[in-house]
Amino acid sequence: MKTGILGGTFNPIHLAHLRVAEEVRETCALDRVLFIPAADPPHKAIAEEVSFAHRMAMVSGAIEDNPFFVASDLEARRTGKSYSVHTLEILRDESPEDAFFFIIGMDSFRDLATWREYRRLFELTHLAVAARPGVKMENPLEFLPIALQGEFCYVCDTSLKKLRHSSGSEVVFLEETLLDISSTRIRRMVAEEHSVRYLVPDVVETYIREHGLYRRS
Repeated sequence: MKTGILGGTFNPIHLAHLRVAEEVRETCALDRVLFIPAADPPHKAIAEEVSFAHRMAMVSGAIEDNPFFVASDLEARRTGKSYSVHTLEILRDESPEDAFFFIIGMDSFRDLATWREYRRLFELTHLAVAARPGVKMENPLEFLPIALQGEFCYVCDTSLKKLRHSSGSEVVFLEETLLDISSTRIRRMVAEEHSVRYLVPDVVETYIREHGLYRRS
């Protein structure tokens, strides 16, 4: 089985998350995409201190009509910071026959050297790197840590831009639909009592309203 993994705080999940997951699923011929909300992200605190339960509920509601999307509470079931490398290790142990495709944005790929045990990522998973508004990519190798650049080579593919790691894992770069939507902006709009319709799924908009999330006290 080919499994995509999309992690994040999902605070809240929005239409750009869903569109990226759908386009990676289609391009990489994935059998499913796991949406894994972070329980205790290492790089930043959860804005507004919105609980994991709320964020998980919004993810579950947002993807319920897509049979290829699955919500996972894996990171809430283990202790410690939600490091991606540890999540991937657990997934590999649980499903050793699966081929994993870890979905990240170009901005995150550019900062890969700051990730915990980032070298291990290429032993555990392929990477599907989605373009982000405002982040240009001319030479993908330049985005990699210098210590890693010699471990990669370009893959000839007329349809996709790819790098292959010496472990056999690939980094696939996708020029998908660029939707300039951010959770930060959505939280601010809710706090200022503006509509977030067409930025988040209807079920998420309703959940935010009914639970009073992101409102100013």
